[in-house]
Amino acid sequence: MKKRLSLVCFFLALSVVFPFFAFAAEPIVIGVPTSTGFVEGKEGLAVVEMAVAEINARGGVKVGAEKRPFKVEAIDIRDAAPGVPVPEALMGIEKLILEKKPAALLIGPFRSEALLAAMDILTKYKTPLLGTIAMTPATEGKVKQEPDKYKYVFRTCLNAIYLVKNLVGTMSHINKEFGFTKVYIMHQDVAWARATADGMVKNYFEKAGWTVVGKESYPTGASDFSSALMKARSAGAQVILPIFDMPQSGTLVKQWKAMKVPALMAGFISPLAGPGAWKTFDKKIGGAVNCNFELGSAIASPKVPQSVEFLKAYQKKMGKPMEAGHGPAPTYESVYILKEAIERAGSLDPDALVVEIRKTDRAGVMGRVKFDDGHQAIFGMDPKEAAVANVFQWNDKGERVTVFPESIAEAKIMLPAGLKSAK
Repeated sequence: MKKRLSLVCFFLALSVVFPFFAFAAEPIVIGVPTSTGFVEGKEGLAVVEMAVAEINARGGVKVGAEKRPFKVEAIDIRDAAPGVPVPEALMGIEKLILEKKPAALLIGPFRSEALLAAMDILTKYKTPLLGTIAMTPATEGKVKQEPDKYKYVFRTCLNAIYLVKNLVGTMSHINKEFGFTKVYIMHQDVAWARATADGMVKNYFEKAGWTVVGKESYPTGASDFSSALMKARSAGAQVILPIFDMPQSGTLVKQWKAMKVPALMAGFISPLAGPGAWKTFDKKIGGAVNCNFELGSAIASPKVPQSVEFLKAYQKKMGKPMEAGHGPAPTYESVYILKEAIERAGSLDPDALVVEIRKTDRAGVMGRVKFDDGHQAIFGMDPKEAAVANVFQWNDKGERVTVFPESIAEAKIMLPAGLKSAK
């Protein structure tokens, strides 16, 4: 009897202690150097932690014959904050690499110049990066020119070229649906927005027979857009193309709405991305068409069920909906891309990981994720073939309805009062 009791006690004790043995192996460190004081960085870090918790709850990552957990180590490199010099951001990245010894980095810098400068640090320490914010295509050029040197840099989010392609696709769709050919461009006076506006003019509007009836730039922090809206009205603009990421830019849509300008507002205004914009801008943004950079970043499509489940899981974890329209979805994918690469490689050797990351081909929250030879995730118009962006329209009920690309569209674009189709 005593012997049986002793055995029962032994197995009970073992069942209690076993969870601690399950992860006796050394954790695999994921480094997250980014601007955590901004919504994209804050929500991106939360998404990394969510994905890591999911993976660890399922037993962790198989490295050869061993199961190991992920562990997240983050640092705020502040590169998105005004006045922070690039060398300061680089110091944060190097500090994280040296002190925490991560197997890979996720998210990375916001500013393209910081990402470009960080590429040599990643090469020095042989540390793979799956970047999900900075959008310069110059990184891909460096990867293609010196593939052995810069092989550690990948980007899972869209780049500036794909942003232009999505805006071009939206304008082409509007032209096809309504026959519109007159556009007024309003953009923030910063490098990425100027380049996007110029790219739209040179690569689409001039070639497709559109007339650019006006073009106006605004310094960061500007909050009165009424003068340009009056110019757009008097010039007979059928479409107003906004390109902004500053918080005040939502006021542009409020003023457009209040002035009843008979032109379709369609482009990219970062503060309009998430569901919270409806209250932030006093429920006065109905009718605006906006591009979220990646499906799954603050908006889902029932045609890609993974995106729906992802946002449900995020809201359950955080107790509130996601607001960032750029970054969270590719960040979530990046955790799983890294896990799968480690398991295929059977080790944490960075050169072996790079080879396996290149082989990525997975159906995820953005659609199908694969990399090109510049280590850029491929974006397209069909989630079965590539990752996709999401272009939606706010309606007057405060709902965001997907209108483009056509593969995931839920409704047709609605025109504002006073604007009729040209077809």
